[in-house]
Amino acid sequence: MSTRDKIERKCDELKSLLLSKNDAYGNAALEPIGIFSQLESGESIKVRIDDKLSRIQNRGINDNTEDTVMDLAGYLILLMISLGDE
Repeated sequence: MSTRDKIERKCDELKSLLLSKNDAYGNAALEPIGIFSQLESGESIKVRIDDKLSRIQNRGINDNTEDTVMDLAGYLILLMISLGDE
């Protein structure tokens, strides 16, 4: 499989993950309901990114944290969307 094919496959996986989570949680990342936290969407997403980075720092990247890397990529895309909406 070529690098191009691998990139396309990973991007498709990430797209599927983001759409699935958006269906499951509504648009909570970009439109937080603000019950406990009053953070704007961009700041809220940055907190989630910090959580993912902390998990990687504490546990490393291995079979148990591989989904964390995909989640991190997803949150970075959501942050780009949030920054574009500001």
